[in-house]
Amino acid sequence: MRIDRAGWPFITGPLAPAAVLAVAARTTGRRPLRALAWPFLALSAYMALFFRDPDRSCDTRAPGPDEVLAPADGVVMVAGKPQQDVAPEPAPEGDWQQVSIFLSVVDVHVNRSPYSGEVVESSYRKGSFLAAYRKESAHRNERSELWLREGDRTVVFRQIVGVLARRIVTRTGPGQRLATGERMGLMKFGSRMDVFLPPECIITVRKGQRVRGGETVIARWPSAG
Repeated sequence: MRIDRAGWPFITGPLAPAAVLAVAARTTGRRPLRALAWPFLALSAYMALFFRDPDRSCDTRAPGPDEVLAPADGVVMVAGKPQQDVAPEPAPEGDWQQVSIFLSVVDVHVNRSPYSGEVVESSYRKGSFLAAYRKESAHRNERSELWLREGDRTVVFRQIVGVLARRIVTRTGPGQRLATGERMGLMKFGSRMDVFLPPECIITVRKGQRVRGGETVIARWPSAG
């Protein structure tokens, strides 16, 4: 199983006290010390699970040119018009549709590009750490925003941290090209992804639906043909 490189400090960290306790139990004969090592081993195993980076269908099969894929695993919170009643500016300026995905602490947290194209703009904003499933998190929490353009098609997507997530990792920037479904970063622990699409796109998911990053088609552009 592939592990994202950002996860190794979290995986190996708990192993050090576990090893010390195991050695102390062996040398002193005090079995309770060995039992104390198990929580650290369990924490290390969970961290390996959290930072797992499985391959998805987009890694072996190129998505269709009109398909927009889920950028992350999770449950759809919003599918349609942006929640304009939540905040003065929850969406970028203009006319957009929105798909928001909530990631729990057991979901894969590696993020993928929802569409192909060149990153033409990026921004990072500090903020609060509200629970990512709360509507207010869309405009109050720490976030990273990317604008992706392919010809006359533009997609905007955001990495938004949650109550446990305290760091966004974005491994792309202006001038770089991304393929649909390509890995581009991750968020550490519970968080959300927002994708903004022009009104001509057809949303193909519904609120409450579970999606898989790099596999589930969340929207389609009208075919040029």
